Amino acid sequence: QVQLVESGGGSVQAGGSLRLSCAASGYIISRLVVGWFRQAPGKGREGVAVIDSVGTASYADSVKGRFTVSKDNAKNTLYLQMNSLKPEDTGQYYCAAIVRYCDGPWCRPLREDEYPYWGQGTQVTVSS
Repeated sequence: QVQLVESGGGSVQAGGSLRLSCAASGYIISRLVVGWFRQAPGKGREGVAVIDSVGTASYADSVKGRFTVSKDNAKNTLYLQMNSLKPEDTGQYYCAAIVRYCDGPWCRPLREDEYPYWGQGTQVTVSS
């Protein structure tokens, strides 16, 4: 079983930055595909960024150039650095994992139904 705990959410003005963290336990993160998803009020959950076992990342078009996903294998932790935040980035942010050692673009799905393990989420609110 993989346990995931997010932290780092909060309220920020448009143009500001936040860094989210996701601490993993139960499995070493270097053997996982891990991603960030978000859900805005009244909307479905969407994939934001994902990083594969060797550290290659993919991003949703809406966040390219503003968000950076990374991981620290020694700390078994996933990060999402969010810059130039916009009000439309507001939502509950979740990290999710697939137990899979994988390297390649097919290893970085942004579909939530690919991910069996989820954290509880952390709220991000961006005001204009």
